[in-house]
Amino acid sequence: MSQNPIAETIASLMPRAKQELSELVAFQSVADWAQFPKSESEGAANWVADALRAEGFQDVALLDTPDGTQSVYGFLPGPEGAPTVLLYAHYDVQPPLDDAAWISPAFELTERDGRWYGRGAADCKGGFVMHLLALRALKANGGVPVGVKVIVEGSEEQGTGGLQQYAEAHPELLAADTIVIGDAGNFRPGLPTVTATLRGMTLIKVKIDTLGGNLHSGMFGGVAPDALAALIRLLDSLRAADGSTTVDGLASDAVWEGLQYPEADFRSDAKVLDGVELIGQGTIADRLWARPAVTVLGIDCPPVLGATPSVHASAGALISLRVPPGVDTAEAIKLLQAHLVAHTPWQAHLELEVVGQGQPFQADTSSPAYASMAAALQEAYPGQEMQVAGMGGSIPLCNTLTSLYPEAEMLLIGLSEPEAQIHAVNESVSPEELERLSVAEALFLVNYAASKSI
Repeated sequence: MSQNPIAETIASLMPRAKQELSELVAFQSVADWAQFPKSESEGAANWVADALRAEGFQDVALLDTPDGTQSVYGFLPGPEGAPTVLLYAHYDVQPPLDDAAWISPAFELTERDGRWYGRGAADCKGGFVMHLLALRALKANGGVPVGVKVIVEGSEEQGTGGLQQYAEAHPELLAADTIVIGDAGNFRPGLPTVTATLRGMTLIKVKIDTLGGNLHSGMFGGVAPDALAALIRLLDSLRAADGSTTVDGLASDAVWEGLQYPEADFRSDAKVLDGVELIGQGTIADRLWARPAVTVLGIDCPPVLGATPSVHASAGALISLRVPPGVDTAEAIKLLQAHLVAHTPWQAHLELEVVGQGQPFQADTSSPAYASMAAALQEAYPGQEMQVAGMGGSIPLCNTLTSLYPEAEMLLIGLSEPEAQIHAVNESVSPEELERLSVAEALFLVNYAASKSI
């Protein structure tokens, strides 16, 4: 990376960034109090608030959102007449899943093979550190040329919508001329990428009841309706033989026209076992970024260990549906619910509960902010031009902000490139990506301020 004063400053700040990320990763800030203490999330929120105060932010506040979590807000005034930029990240994380599968402890930042490992290192505690690095570099090189609002969410991974509801109730709070969401990632390490689309999502709990209680499978099996068997048949109805998602009435044939994802790269990124087929039809980009995808996240049934020879009276599951851009999530939920009702076998009793949802998102890549970001990324990644990609994941807040501030430009960047393995065991962040993207964000703020003063 060619050195300029901002890049040199950020390079000098990297040891501090590692220490701070280590402190932040140490908080077990999973926003599910049934799994982790609420005090861990509160500790992370206070750490973020203290970091903002130390950088001179005003009006720093821990916002009690309707879902019982806290988001952290702060405002750094800019020069008179300068535009305002909102920087977003989240401090909550996914559970570590299988602790035994982590090579190093999930909540202990560990350097290995040139990467920093730990839950949230990339998604998205690293995103907050990226914002800090960019702002510190600007302060050390003439000052921050824009007004800056920072919002760091406390429940993004849970999809419970606390910050969205809070923002809707306080629409003036997050108003800005442009918004930088630091929760996406480059298509490849070293390939600067902005994310232009996100799939929406919904989570639905399914419960099937067929009997007043479990029965002896020898005495009643073959006639008594088995709730677990009914659930298996119902879940199977959500996929075609090739694995394509099949929800009655929900289109699954959209095409992605932009950056493509080579199959060999996907197989490597996803660690698909040799000889195992990929599911669905169309290009990889079609399936990931432009089409719906259903996933069974969990099933409530007896484990193999300790199982008894019984016909089961009840069984349940948690289903995720990723909703592609151009489809309304509320309509997709209705179609999914109708599908589940129509495909429940044997007139079994079915209960459905929507426990989370978010709309898909599509950015306007022709906006002036994108030109400022393209120039910044090209300088931070010499010889590379900005790429525009989609992302199969969801950031529900994006649509809330778009609805509240329709004139605001929105860009998605971040540290969650494929090697980061977010949401999986052994999540990691590339310190080189953290450094380069911090430089890019700082340069973007300079470019954007200049574009607004013309």
